[in-house]
Amino acid sequence: MRPHVEVFPIFLKLNERPVLVVGGGVVATSKIGALVQAGARITVVAPEVSEAIRRLPVTCHERAFAPEDLTGQWLVIAAAPPEVNRFVAEHAHARHLFVNAVDDPANASAYLGGIVRRDGVTFAISTNGQAPAIAGLLREGLEALLPADLEAWMSRADELKREWRATSVPMEARRPRLLEALVKLYEQREGRSETRAIDTAALVSLVGAGPGDPDLLTVRALNRLKRAELVLYDGLVPRGILDLAPGAEQLSVARRAGDKDLTQDAVSQLMIDAARGGRRVVRLKSGDPFVFGRGGEEASALAEAGIPFEIIPGISSALAAPALAGIPVTHRGVSAGFLVVNGHAIESYEPMLSSVSPDVVTLIVLMGVGARATIRATLARAGWNPLTPAAVVTNASRPDQHVWTGTLDSLDSGRDISPLDEAGVIVIGPVVSLAAAAGITVPPVSEEMQWLSMIHKR
Repeated sequence: MRPHVEVFPIFLKLNERPVLVVGGGVVATSKIGALVQAGARITVVAPEVSEAIRRLPVTCHERAFAPEDLTGQWLVIAAAPPEVNRFVAEHAHARHLFVNAVDDPANASAYLGGIVRRDGVTFAISTNGQAPAIAGLLREGLEALLPADLEAWMSRADELKREWRATSVPMEARRPRLLEALVKLYEQREGRSETRAIDTAALVSLVGAGPGDPDLLTVRALNRLKRAELVLYDGLVPRGILDLAPGAEQLSVARRAGDKDLTQDAVSQLMIDAARGGRRVVRLKSGDPFVFGRGGEEASALAEAGIPFEIIPGISSALAAPALAGIPVTHRGVSAGFLVVNGHAIESYEPMLSSVSPDVVTLIVLMGVGARATIRATLARAGWNPLTPAAVVTNASRPDQHVWTGTLDSLDSGRDISPLDEAGVIVIGPVVSLAAAAGITVPPVSEEMQWLSMIHKR
């Protein structure tokens, strides 16, 4: 066991100050988000820099570290292999620079701890880099002990401070007066029936963000966002929802087409590493995490790693988009069920279409706007009527929501549909015609489709 060395706790204001990060992988990514949130001017040096880091507001140099990189820096984060961290630490020490060597305490002169942030109060717990998981457990215990109405305590203390300054109350008399005022607040709280429970069971929450409007989040999702320390979010999650987690480090893990750097395994590892460090993680997914959101894969990875987690469902765009466009996905006498498929995987759902009669179910296609021509051709081969009503709902629940309606044969030629708008939801089936009842203009139902609906009613 290494000899015990006392550390000096301190909080740094890094806003607009240069910070060097040596390393460009998953470990470096997990640290950069907090530096961005603190307003630091970040330079990343590594032979290879991940796409996730390149999307952040940082300056990247894809090469090996050189001692000259330390010039002008205020802080150094070494997130590279130990031999590189050691080289960085030696040169940083010569320049009187502190180094946080991630998961490498032997080469570190600064340690990051388990952090509790609530209502303007910040606690940091350090184990000198020896046991970050212990720091996380202590952080949880401390958070559980904090008063539920800490914000009211802070507000009252600020009011009293201004009063005491104005009336020249001596410093030695302020603390007992403050304690008396806080006891009164506590007694008032205990007199109410409302309490706020603090759940400390799960370290990772797989959260569905719904279709986009923050008002459509579940209450539990909102609570987890408010308490989060790290939010890993997909590209379709809007800023308005991320703003509900002001105290959290926020990191985009969106994977664009052709992006080979940020793999699913890398995203899962980010969650695992953060949870092992004692941080509360929210993995925020558009819609529902278990509807084409790879939530099952991430849940399996967390379970295999022994990380406590929970699932918080969200309103899937498969249901929200049609509903917000006035389209019922089922309707008595028209459609008794619906089928939700991934537009990127036509080969996987084409066999399903052969097991149901054409036009009997409502077909909902997610992430398929760019593949409309292939979808139309696939349904034609399966025997679907080319005059079947169809709709495309883009940006559902958002101020710029747009609804296109037409027929199956005009799906790939319809105007006002961007082929790049992968967030759109395609709805195909006779139920689309019912949207007119909600005041949405749709093409008139053809005689042939009227006849088809009569068959369904029989």
